[in-house]
Amino acid sequence: MSPFVLSVLIFSLGLGTTLTFASSHWLLAWMGLELNTMAILPLMAQNHHPRAIEATTKYFLTQATAAAMILFASTTNAWVLGEWNIQLTSHPLASSMIILALALKVGLAPMHFWLPEVLQGLDLTTGLILSTWQKLAPFALILQLSTISPDLLIFLGLASTLIGGWGGLNQTQIRKILAYSSIAHLGWMIIVLKFAPSLTMLALALYIMMTSSVFLTLKYMNSTTINMLATSWTKTPVISTIAPLVLLSLGGLPPLSGFMPKWLILQELTKQQLPLTATLAALSALLSLFFYLRISYAMTLTMSPHTTTASTPWRLQNPQSTLALSITTMITLGLLPILPTLTAPLIP
Repeated sequence: MSPFVLSVLIFSLGLGTTLTFASSHWLLAWMGLELNTMAILPLMAQNHHPRAIEATTKYFLTQATAAAMILFASTTNAWVLGEWNIQLTSHPLASSMIILALALKVGLAPMHFWLPEVLQGLDLTTGLILSTWQKLAPFALILQLSTISPDLLIFLGLASTLIGGWGGLNQTQIRKILAYSSIAHLGWMIIVLKFAPSLTMLALALYIMMTSSVFLTLKYMNSTTINMLATSWTKTPVISTIAPLVLLSLGGLPPLSGFMPKWLILQELTKQQLPLTATLAALSALLSLFFYLRISYAMTLTMSPHTTTASTPWRLQNPQSTLALSITTMITLGLLPILPTLTAPLIP
């Protein structure tokens, strides 16, 4: 792809998300979401592979359906109440339709079926954009509607945590595993949105860091299946040592950074007299932890058959930059231990 075309598409991605962030009118927010969708489609289809074209088509149809639902619901709200303001969306039918449409856009269960199939057909760089940046604009709208249909949000969040945990157990494709991981993490964010929006933003920020670290690691090792990870120890021993810690942080194991949002969310749910919801969410985290352990086992405790006597075989130098990988990995592994040091100057 031409660098000029690539820069235009990336600029359009940023413009669409910023437009949705800054909008208070439903039509303007819808335009930002559409601009975001149209900008990523050429990036998804740039490989000219049948699987990439299939993933692009599925993504386009799903996002177009969600956008049509948002436009119809916002028009209905304006017709009944005479208001296009996002903050004044109070009609129960319109608000429920908009939340379901936004859940379809980000891949919340039970509207999650498109996400594993689409992510499986993309390369790792575009998959990283789809798993992180593309969720920001819909989340900004869900955040503004969190007080309208709280019961619906709790149901969507609980269903996402359970389905995200169950769905990844029988997968061998890492991109599908990361898709179900995304569904589970989105459920954790949504389930506490009504009670503590700041916790949702903390969980989203840490999820973006952890997922970026995993995608960049897989891109550096050029691995897309669990079987391909078996050769990673002889090729990249340092990254193969750090990557399981990143995966366990994604699963929420203490004392890594991913434990912090889950801990705080469970504490908040308990304070809000929702012990059953907190218990189900915690049990679903164990399901997610299992398939992260599977990947960690394949990377560190298995060795592929080889005939070389040296521990590190001859190979060409990898030309990829590791700066972004280093930064995201440090945040993923070390944010929780150094959190008291970071917050001490802020406490009076």
